[in-house]
Amino acid sequence: MPRTLCNSGFLCLALVWALAGAAMADEPAHGSSSGQAPAPGAKPSFEHAPAEWLERMNHALTTRSYDGTFSHWHGGRVEMLRIIHRLQDGTVSERLASLDGSGREFIRTGTNLTCYLPDRRTVLVEQRPPEQSLVSFPTVNDRTATFYDIREVGHTRLNRRETHVITVSPKDEFRYGYRLWIDDSTAMPLKTQLCDAHGHVIEQIVFASLTLSSHLPDSLFKPEVSTEGFQWLRNDAARQAPGAAALAWNAMRLPPGFRMTVRSAQVLPGSSNAVDHLVFTDGFASVSVFVERQTAPAGQPAVPESATVGSSSAFSTVVDGHKITAVGEVPLATVRFIASQVKAQGAAPDGSRGR
Repeated sequence: MPRTLCNSGFLCLALVWALAGAAMADEPAHGSSSGQAPAPGAKPSFEHAPAEWLERMNHALTTRSYDGTFSHWHGGRVEMLRIIHRLQDGTVSERLASLDGSGREFIRTGTNLTCYLPDRRTVLVEQRPPEQSLVSFPTVNDRTATFYDIREVGHTRLNRRETHVITVSPKDEFRYGYRLWIDDSTAMPLKTQLCDAHGHVIEQIVFASLTLSSHLPDSLFKPEVSTEGFQWLRNDAARQAPGAAALAWNAMRLPPGFRMTVRSAQVLPGSSNAVDHLVFTDGFASVSVFVERQTAPAGQPAVPESATVGSSSAFSTVVDGHKITAVGEVPLATVRFIASQVKAQGAAPDGSRGR
């Protein structure tokens, strides 16, 4: 997960994948609870197909209101985080806070997302599409089944609850897979693992406590970080000068199943220069590509750079005087493949920016 690849403002948002594996407990008829077991004599229902369980889980994650803490294991380290999620009057409010380490907090209200970074004494503000919840899971569709094998591999009890163990296994080396323990009663994931092509666990998320409640006060969505003396930066959409011809950057080839879903322009926090932003996805995995004009001295050879942190990979190269950086929760070979294929295709047609 690219939480440590947040040198550019909008890259910090990638850390919220951790919430895709949020684990929940059932909501009682009155009040709230944490880890409550099913009623005595209750029988589990196993009639849903594996893909249906993923759809039910995603719906539950994005429509219920809850407050909980979870452990996130990656790269041999464990971090505790707190997530608060509320859907009220059609507006989603979310807060993700690190309980140790950096002390970072991410707060979203509707389309506004604010990133509090005390280790950098910086606050980043962005606008996000309302449908992009911090706790959603990739959509399952007919295309997904072409490149992933989705199966239910067993039923087991976890934290005294009946669960369905669902695996999402990639059919090639360009993507990662998932293992999920989904509660039979609530369709909430109690545990998730991200795995490489060999089935080895790269990251694991398990909830330690959770409270579901019909009422979560506004005070829970206020930051605990003191921002005195912090630098405030805003990541805005780029404003193109009238008559300017923007280069239409695209990938000449892509790994099987990937396609471009977003082309937009952004301004990096603290900079006035526009950066082209492309998103390529296969329905589950996504790769963001950022194109910015190279500022290195003329004649200095460009050296490709790569990095892998947990499940996240990044690869940078220079093409036609522009720095191409690909970042995604995919194997390094995937971001290297896509970044190496990005080329300029002349002026972008009208209306090509955005979704």
